[in-house]
Amino acid sequence: MYDQSFDELRTGFTAAVSHELRTPLARILALLDSVDLPGADVHALVDQARTEVESAGALIDEILFLSELESGKEIVSLDPTDARPIVDEVVTSLADSAARAGVAIVAAGGAELPLRPRMLRVVVENLAENAVRYAGHGATLHLELSDGLLVARDDGAGVQDHEVPRLFERFYRADAARSSRGTGLGLAIVKHLVAAAGGTVEARSSRGAGLEVRCNFPTSAPA
Repeated sequence: MYDQSFDELRTGFTAAVSHELRTPLARILALLDSVDLPGADVHALVDQARTEVESAGALIDEILFLSELESGKEIVSLDPTDARPIVDEVVTSLADSAARAGVAIVAAGGAELPLRPRMLRVVVENLAENAVRYAGHGATLHLELSDGLLVARDDGAGVQDHEVPRLFERFYRADAARSSRGTGLGLAIVKHLVAAAGGTVEARSSRGAGLEVRCNFPTSAPA
């Protein structure tokens, strides 16, 4: 039986990917065209082009990763993983970028969560990077662990009420984040990974009141 809804979803995703890739490619072409202009700072233009290439590469990597998750090629959950060491490693690895953004990251609590270590790291990294990019200077991100629960809560800029239900959509960016270099896939990947482990994800926010993302896991690994 023909599944029109699936075909529409696939067509929409293809169109979104094409749009998202077209933007950095257009910027790269514009930068290269500028090289021949009188007085052009070639080194600066090349550096900017390199940044655009890296952005496009990151987008492609995340699209491929999400595709592998959906096709079942990537195994998400096996035995429970002690989450606190991974959270601490992510906090350390993001220390420089968080400092540049003026965002403090604080970890608290501990728990075993039903995700493979690599997948758990992806979840924590995406939650933390989202706050580093969008919470705003002076914000603090709290990464909190408890039985069956991972919470990322910041006291930063937040988003509008009407934007909250769309935060986990592929390529969606809240109005305040549209000029960022993010791929728009981070929270979509978080939702997919948590759901694949038998859990759920919810977000709470309002403008100026920060953003909270709660990842709720079953207390025992799914069979």
